[in-house]
This record gives sequence, structure tokens and C-alpha cells, in this order.
Amino acid sequence: MTLRTSLERLVAEYGPQHWWPANSPFEIMLGAVLVQQTTWRQAARAIDALGNAGLLNWSALANADPSEVEARVRPAGFYRAKAKRVIALAAFVAEVGGVAALNRLPTRELRGLLLAREGVGEETADAMLLYAFERPVCVIDAYLRRWYLRRHGIDRIDDRTLRAGVVKALPSVAQLNEFHALIVEHGKRRCKTRPLCDGCCLFSECSHGQASVA
Repeated sequence: MTLRTSLERLVAEYGPQHWWPANSPFEIMLGAVLVQQTTWRQAARAIDALGNAGLLNWSALANADPSEVEARVRPAGFYRAKAKRVIALAAFVAEVGGVAALNRLPTRELRGLLLAREGVGEETADAMLLYAFERPVCVIDAYLRRWYLRRHGIDRIDDRTLRAGVVKALPSVAQLNEFHALIVEHGKRRCKTRPLCDGCCLFSECSHGQASVA
């Protein structure tokens, strides 16, 4: 089964996911930081709190009182570290002239700049690239590794190879957007640490699933 077919089956099973819920690219960038090590529900509470304080634009957030930002992002957990990171991210965006200025950069250069920010690892940077800047990149997370690598017995593939393979199979931003969102949904509902294989829409081509009934 190809990744394109997997995507079609996942859409049929769960429906379009409409990621990333936000009102601006910068809000998506903030969400990508705030959702680390927590649920989207908690991150969304922190974003709403920042919005209520008028802190969802980079110029305001870059100059905000750190204690106020800490109070606003507290629902997302690790509030001191996350407050420091989103303030620094806002200052960076302000320094370069805004999101539009960043969006004019080639993907490789932009990715490098994002990775240089404190608290922005590869998964977070690629989520920003895909959802905030609409670049055709693959977001590699624990759900994708579990389903595509471990459950198919091909866990020796490195991230660079996996990333390139997914983008080759699903080259459009819309496909990659939906694929990442649906793999997360599938991982939460079915392909868990202890998978629920019975009735899984991807069961017929899953090595782990087939082995479980052999």
C-alpha cells in the first residue's frame, strides 16, 4: 500500500482534520512551541489567554512583561521556559521584519533560522514550515515513527530518508498537512503503544497487525 493510499483511507476513516487552527501564521508558530509536552487543548488555552491580553502579535509579545506572559501560558505547562521561548521567538520575528520577511526565504535557510531558536527542534521547525509557511515538508513525530517504521518493521530508516520519502510520495502542502494531522489522530485512536488493530483502516498492509493474527 502506498502512502497516498494510506492517506485516502485515513481521510475516509477520520475525515479532514482542518489543521492548523489559528488566525495567523505567527499564532501557528506560537502554538507549535506551546503544544510541546502537552495537549493541544492546553496549548489552545494558553493561546487564548495571550490573545485576551493582546499578545498574539510579535511586536507586543517581544516587549511584554515576562511575568505576564508566564501567567498567560501557564495552562500549557513548563510556563517559565515556554514564556521565555515565545518572547524570544517574537523578538526574532520582529528583528527580521515580520513573518512576511521570513516567508521570502528559501526553505532550507528558513529551517536553519528556526532551528537556531531556543526550544525549536526539528519537529517544531517542520510544523512551522508546513503550517505557518506552507512549505512541502514532512513533520516527523512519535506517531509517524511508530506507525510507519516500527509497526512495519523498517525502523532502521533515518529521519532524512523518511522525510524525503514522504515528501516524494505526497508532494503537495495540502497532502502533507492532512497526512501529519491524520497520523496524529490515528496514533491517538488506534496505533497506540498497545495498538487497537481490530477494525483498523490500515490493517491489511500493516506488518504488525498481520503478525498479530498469524
